[in-house]
Amino acid sequence: MSTVDIVLAGARGHGRWHLENIRWLQDKGIVRLAGICELTPLEAAEIPEGLGTPEQSADFGALLDSTGARIAVICTPIPTHTDLALEAARRGVHILLEKPPAPSYAEFRRMADGVAAAGVVCQIGFQSLGSHAVPAIRQLIEEGAIGAVAGIGGAGAWARPESYYRRAPWAGKRRLNGVDVIDGALTNPLAHAVATGLALNGSTRAEDVIDIQTELLRANDIESDDTSCVRVTTAQGRPVTVAATLCAEHPDDPYVLVHGSRGRITFWYKQDRVLLQRAGHGPEEYEHGRTDLLENLVDHLTDGTDLIVPPDVTGAFMKVVEAIRTAPDPAPLPRSAWHLVDDRRVVPGVDGLVAASADTLALFSELGASWALPKEVST
Repeated sequence: MSTVDIVLAGARGHGRWHLENIRWLQDKGIVRLAGICELTPLEAAEIPEGLGTPEQSADFGALLDSTGARIAVICTPIPTHTDLALEAARRGVHILLEKPPAPSYAEFRRMADGVAAAGVVCQIGFQSLGSHAVPAIRQLIEEGAIGAVAGIGGAGAWARPESYYRRAPWAGKRRLNGVDVIDGALTNPLAHAVATGLALNGSTRAEDVIDIQTELLRANDIESDDTSCVRVTTAQGRPVTVAATLCAEHPDDPYVLVHGSRGRITFWYKQDRVLLQRAGHGPEEYEHGRTDLLENLVDHLTDGTDLIVPPDVTGAFMKVVEAIRTAPDPAPLPRSAWHLVDDRRVVPGVDGLVAASADTLALFSELGASWALPKEVST
């Protein structure tokens, strides 16, 4: 198999992860980094050893033309995703698009429809959906290992310093210069919890969503939410609830919890670790492998392997993004509800509320949080 030439758009910030991942795949002889698109070129020290000297340019289209790259990895600010994806598609270049794929459902459809019309392939970068735990859990559910599934809860208790919101002009924004950004806890850093919960429920497509309830709040001095929860009513008849905060007292790995009539399945998706607890059995723990999404995209192009995360598989997630986009702006928590620890704002008790939401499929207001809002319903 010949190597596939790659252009990476956005190589700083989270883009550094993509640089390392491309290096790993390049060492395997699968890809070659042909170009880097950044407004300011990377210094030699910023390029991982072994990647050589890829061509650099601030002009994405010109770089695709000059390198002849077959795949573009797009890891740029959220509002730029659609236009860059379509620019690649017009040139016949296939795409790995970082999550969230777009800041609104309209922009998502414009991207997905344009990519399909161009006849190129797009993979959305929800790495957790490449975990082999996802089909394994689905099989456990189908086999009735935990009885009838009542719903799925997700929990993400993370911490981010105030400087996190100063890392880029769009960080923590709902809109910037009149353009949607929607950089909130549920739509960006903990978006995997939402997408993974929907996937385990078999509710990945836009038509699987019936309605959405949101509670969006913020302790930080930002526009977007940093402490929020959402409940999705699905066509499958089971709710998917996700609670998230970036103001945790004791940050921990996020997880998704499948509730059954005779047991439960906990999936720590960053670790690919699964805990099965069911009546009449002791706890069973499994660790699974993971398929890299860029490698899967290459395999799809070279030998027809099924693509793991095509755009339509993120339609339900984008309905959640749209509900958050159109909801009232996140409400600031009262000053008494948070305190500073070094450079970050901490909300006492929020870790327990996030866990309780996953445990009970309840929203913050239903759990009695004094600072929570009554639930808002979006369709």
